[in-house]
This record gives sequence, structure tokens and C-alpha cells, in this order.
Amino acid sequence: MIRRYATALRLLLAVIDGTSAIAILAIAGVIRYGTLQPFDPLFLGLPNPVLALVVYATAWPVALWSQGLYRPRARLRATSELVDVVRAALIFAAGLLSLLFLLKLPDVSRQVLLLVFPALAVTAQATRLLLRWVLWRLRERGRNTRFLLIVGVNAWAEAFADLVDSHHALGLRAIGHLDPGGPEPSVASRPILGTLGNIEHVLHSQVVDEVAICLPVSQWSRIDDIARLCEEEGKIVRIPMYHLEHTLATGRVEEFAGVPIYSIVSGPDRVVGMIAKRAIDVVGATLGLIVAAPFALVIAILIRRDSRGPIMFRQTRVGLHGRTFEVVKFRTMVDGAEEQLDDLLHQNEIRGHAFKITNDPRITHVGRWLRRTSLDELPQLWNVLAGSMSLVGPRPPLPSEVAGYDVWHRRRLSMKPGITGLWQVRARDEQDFDRWVAADLEYIDRWSFWLDMKIMARTIPAMIGRSGR
Repeated sequence: MIRRYATALRLLLAVIDGTSAIAILAIAGVIRYGTLQPFDPLFLGLPNPVLALVVYATAWPVALWSQGLYRPRARLRATSELVDVVRAALIFAAGLLSLLFLLKLPDVSRQVLLLVFPALAVTAQATRLLLRWVLWRLRERGRNTRFLLIVGVNAWAEAFADLVDSHHALGLRAIGHLDPGGPEPSVASRPILGTLGNIEHVLHSQVVDEVAICLPVSQWSRIDDIARLCEEEGKIVRIPMYHLEHTLATGRVEEFAGVPIYSIVSGPDRVVGMIAKRAIDVVGATLGLIVAAPFALVIAILIRRDSRGPIMFRQTRVGLHGRTFEVVKFRTMVDGAEEQLDDLLHQNEIRGHAFKITNDPRITHVGRWLRRTSLDELPQLWNVLAGSMSLVGPRPPLPSEVAGYDVWHRRRLSMKPGITGLWQVRARDEQDFDRWVAADLEYIDRWSFWLDMKIMARTIPAMIGRSGR
């Protein structure tokens, strides 16, 4: 499995293994001593019981790691995995018994040990089987699928596309090929989405998360230009090493099903952090919706009394790597405001691919107050729960705005859009679109869990200060 998808799995398994080791020891203590405080007799006489428990809980994942059980293998059979788990349990048992002997610790119940060692092996194997089944079910339902564009139509390109599609646990799906031209015949069975000459059009018209470059030897000189373009657009680039004569300026070598892959990743590649980001999104959006419910009711009444039209405003926006979704906001303009946009374009105060005017005549009285306080964006918490947005990230643009983007602008689509972001709290009244994008790219390049926390903390004063418009 490519490392981008393996890091979170390794950490999750290690945490589960360590936690289950503690739980199994506690259950064995209850069975042996009949007390709800099983650690007391287990660690009787030890100078530092907490340290002993930490060493024990850490040693079990280390034993599993020594047998390669945190190294994902796409074609691993359950039987061979079980052999490795049993071997790890024997190593762990030998190490623990040796340590007890060398330290001359008080008598340890043999019944506890007889319960713990087999239970550890059974639990570790069951955990991996369950996790494998859950991942398989999620992928079969198309959840979290990322789309891969194959550059090349030769036999190698077809073979790599087949390899990716055959490993559902990756969550990658080959959507089609780009034809580089040349004398080699096409053997691609998937759709040919265009030629290499119109790669920008394909990247903009299709949802593409990653690009695999599988060019014939005669066209290796084009790899640098393709990789550079994809980097500027925020796409992950994968190059099977049997196509690569040299390495590029940035990247790393990974392995997938025995095939070495050269990977170029732009923006955040901290999968564990991204999982934490999603968890914060879900918790934050849920709490936000609960707390905001009374205010939302009042706002809905005010909107209804202020002007004719629906309470909610829905609009198509562009999200991660060009995925479109429907954003939900409280209506702040008169009904039919979008039809009046063309008449106001000449008043646009933003230099670039966005639209904003200070005294927009379409904005209602209540709508102006909602915009200044950003309360019109409260319903977007539903978008966060649905997964199309995050609490923090670049603002989601309109499809018409994205159509006019320069190549470097498009990298802001390489991260899920957010309700608030760096430019909103730093320079909310900035009128230069390029500086908006520069702030978004700075956020993408500097992203961390703590940066999100800082931005959210600074968003509240910005709302109270009524600095929006």
C-alpha cells in the first residue's frame, strides 16, 4: 500500500494493539484475583507500576512490528498473517518471562500469563481481520475514493491501472488515460480522456486527485514538465520506477505490490493529522449545530419577515480537486439576486477571479447584518458534517471563477474548502484575489493541527468585531 494511505493504518493498529494489551491484562487479573482493581495484585511490590504498565503496553506493538505486522501487504493472506502474529506472541512471551526472571520480581500468576499470551494473539489477528473487512466494505461503497489519471496508453500504463484497481483497500480508482502520441499502439481498455497536449483541460474538466506517469522510454524527457504542472495544480504524482531514468527535485520512493513508485506530494501529507482534522470537523460541526439551533431559529424568523424568498440559499461551489457540491447559507440577498449579477460586474472591487462590492444593492437589511457577523454561514456546518467542507480551509469558489483560474491558482483546490481560513482572519477586506490565493497556499503549505486551532480562535473576534461585509 502506498505510504500516504499506510501511515494512519499503522498508527491505528499500534494504538489498538497497545490498548487491547492493557485490557486483556486487566481481564486476566479479574479472572484470577476476582477483584475490580486487577492491577493492584498484578503489580504488587513494583516500585513504579505505571512505568511497568507502559513498558508492557509498548512491548506488544514492538513485538508485532518486529514481524512486519505494521507493514501493509496488499496480497497478504490471513493464514500467513496468523503465523506472524503467533510468532510475535512467542517473542513477546519469551521477552516478558526473561525480564521477570532477571528482575527477580514477586511471584507472577501462571494462570494470568496463560490467559494473556493466547488472548493477545487472538485479539491482534481479529483486529486485523475486522479492520480489513471494514476498509473493504467502505471501498466497495465508494467511500473516500480518490481518482487517478494515467498518463500513457501502453502496456505498462494498462498494467499499472489494473494493479491499482485490483487493490480496493487503496481507495484509488483509475478513471482513464491520456494519450501521449507516438508510434506505440494503444492497449488501454479504459477511456482515453484526451491527449498529453490538452492535459490542463483534462485536469480541469475531470475530478483528478492523483496522476500516474507511465510514458514509454522515448518520451521520458516529458516527465519533468508533466510533474511540474501537476505539482502546480496540487495533484499527487506517482511514477512507476521502471519508467524513471532519473529522480526529480522533490519526491520519495515508495512501494506498492512489489512495484517501486516515485511519489511527488504537494501540500499536506500528514495523514494522521488529517484524520484528527476530520474528527475535529465532525465534533465541532455537531456541537456548533446544537449551540446555534436557537440562534438559527431567530435568524430564520428575521429573514422571513425582512424580505420575500426562501430562508436558505443554495449554490454550487467547487471543492477538493474540482469536486462540486451545494453550499448552504442563510439567504442575505433579495430573491433572484443571481439574475442581477451581470448588471453589477462593472462595480466589482476585487482584482481577479472573485466578485464583491461594498454596497451591493441586492443585500437585504437583515442580510447585511448577517454578513458582517458571518452568521449567514452557520448552515455550512451541515456541509462540514457531510464531508464536502472543513471548519478551516480555503473558501469554496464558484465554478465560473475556477474556469478563469491561472494554473497556480488551482492548487488552492488541493485542500478541502473551509468555513473560515487564513485570509479571512488576516486580511478579510483584501481586494487583490492573488493575495487571497497566496494566503490559501501559505495555509496549505504550513498546515498543521495547531494552525487550524489558531485560525478558529481568531475567527471569533473577527465575527464579534463585525469586520465582514
